[in-house]
Amino acid sequence: MSAEPIMEPIMEPVVPKPQPQVDPLDLLSKLESASPMPIRPEYVEGTVYVPPQPDENHNDGIGELYLQFRTAGVHLVGFGSGFRAADKDGATTALLAPDFYVRRRKASELDESYRKAHRGWYPVDMLALVGEVTSTDHETDTGPKLRTYAAAGIPVYVLVNRHAKTAHCYTDPVLPEKTDEDDDPIEAYYSSDTKVTLGDPLPLPAPYPALDTAPFI
Repeated sequence: MSAEPIMEPIMEPVVPKPQPQVDPLDLLSKLESASPMPIRPEYVEGTVYVPPQPDENHNDGIGELYLQFRTAGVHLVGFGSGFRAADKDGATTALLAPDFYVRRRKASELDESYRKAHRGWYPVDMLALVGEVTSTDHETDTGPKLRTYAAAGIPVYVLVNRHAKTAHCYTDPVLPEKTDEDDDPIEAYYSSDTKVTLGDPLPLPAPYPALDTAPFI
């Protein structure tokens, strides 16, 4: 007499449901709303970044640089706006608020429509030059932000590194490429770096003026 076979129910493997991805635009908007003081958080290399409160020397220096551009006839210089970068599928890759910038164009109706659709962020292709003045966050400006600006294809990145007492004009961005062995992009970078000690004039490519960096001493 043979034993009856034991029948066990076959359980289907449990496949975890993919978690919905939070759009950085929504996340930063919630942070701004929840903060007890005015902030402009940024999204850089997959990380939300809240810049430290700038000191008076930081703000005075930015004002001096802004005036130098204006005096030289660069009328599209500005500050205060945020810019969004996206991948080829339209997903947000970076949300950036440079200390100062030079635009390629004044905001068109299309740019303003883009800003309204993206919670106050303009398209990054408006930018011809970006500038940062370091606070206590010098490592962010010299690393993640540098790579992000290069990846966005912004031609010129001006960096005043108060920590190292140097000023830089980065040009010729090299965009990320993919290797045969790895699907991850190689980090973007600028192939040219003109560096001076604070106090010396910083040469910029035409049509921009050389910048007096003495206000940061």
